[in-house]
Amino acid sequence: MTLTRRKFLALTAGGAAAATGLSGCGSVSSLGGPDELSLWAWTGSVNDDLVAQAAQGIPGAPGKKISLTRIGGDYKTKLLTSLAGKSLVPDIVGLNDDVATYFPNADQFLDLHELGADKFKPEFLEWKWKLGITPENRMMAYPMDTGPTALFYRRDIFEKAGLPTEPGDVAAAAPEWNDFIELGKKLKQAVPGSAITDNITSVYQYALAQLPKRYMTPDGAYIGDGDHIKQAWDLAVRVVEEGLSANAQDGSTDANAVVTNGRLVAFVGAVWWAQLGPKNAAPKTKGLWRVTPAPGGPGNRGGSFLAITKYCKDPEAAFAFITWLESAKNQAQSFLDPVLFPSTPASYDDPKMTGPDPFFGGQKIVDVFAESAQKYPGTYFSPYDSIINDPIKAELVNIEIGSKSSDQAWRDAQKLVDRELTRVGAI
Repeated sequence: MTLTRRKFLALTAGGAAAATGLSGCGSVSSLGGPDELSLWAWTGSVNDDLVAQAAQGIPGAPGKKISLTRIGGDYKTKLLTSLAGKSLVPDIVGLNDDVATYFPNADQFLDLHELGADKFKPEFLEWKWKLGITPENRMMAYPMDTGPTALFYRRDIFEKAGLPTEPGDVAAAAPEWNDFIELGKKLKQAVPGSAITDNITSVYQYALAQLPKRYMTPDGAYIGDGDHIKQAWDLAVRVVEEGLSANAQDGSTDANAVVTNGRLVAFVGAVWWAQLGPKNAAPKTKGLWRVTPAPGGPGNRGGSFLAITKYCKDPEAAFAFITWLESAKNQAQSFLDPVLFPSTPASYDDPKMTGPDPFFGGQKIVDVFAESAQKYPGTYFSPYDSIINDPIKAELVNIEIGSKSSDQAWRDAQKLVDRELTRVGAI
């Protein structure tokens, strides 16, 4: 089934106005002066020093400079509203890992194939490159960072429980999720209260992040009721039934507390969790954490893109900026601040990334995440993934808080998904 603009607009703000195509490059409605290219991004999405350099002059584009606006709040709605109104539209925009939600309106952005993007393709992870290309082969978005996953664990607690402590040994002991659950049970027995996840949805999301398929096929068929999704669901439920979840729901006051108080002793998470999790919530545990390949295999959760709108005053200068910003050298710098994991494998050997991390006992954790990023199989994200994922997550929470059985919650989740997909015309 071909995705239509009508179906997409039902998903987003700006409905009918967004249905009309945008005018070509150089629109008087674009932001900034004639020699200034406007960039919209959110906090933590770009390296400040690199943007400051481009603000003085874009390398490879003499006489042009970048003007960055950090957009707070609901970034996506603000961007869609700007595009729909055809007024004060930025030249370049950041897009999050929900990039596929923009695909049905890809004609509002320039096709980067036409600007020469293909010559840069060998520098990037293939699966990441593909995520910015629509099913109709229009390259709407250029790769930025990724979110490779791994297993974080407390070495001291593993030692106390009589379990393997070195990263290679832990990986060998828990190559699959079932093995990891068995380790969790031993941890809980030796150190009562120990948890291997913060909540039920984390297990589900990270199991989902390892799969080569998700909720829909590229031609629009819904497969979110298939065995692969049910297996990830059942895995998450089992972790809860074994008493291995901290039941700290996202957004609750317990979310950081379970890291701070030491209850969360192992966690399958994306690379960015190192900063948001233990380094932020439990700085006194410096030296106690380690990282190893995740049970179940490599995965990815997160990562962003850059796109050039059809309002762009100077597409060639904009393209020069994004290819410069996302070069292997500059992606390595962006790993240091704001901790964006590169989509360019050449970055993984850059001295900026290869040093030992004192917080993780001097381990070179980049090696673990680089392997995950390079071995991740990739998958297809549909424009409807978020409206499918939300009710599934909500029903999983109902299981953890005890308000529904797994069977009832699964049935209810599928009913909600069916209703939402029908509402937006996807099925």
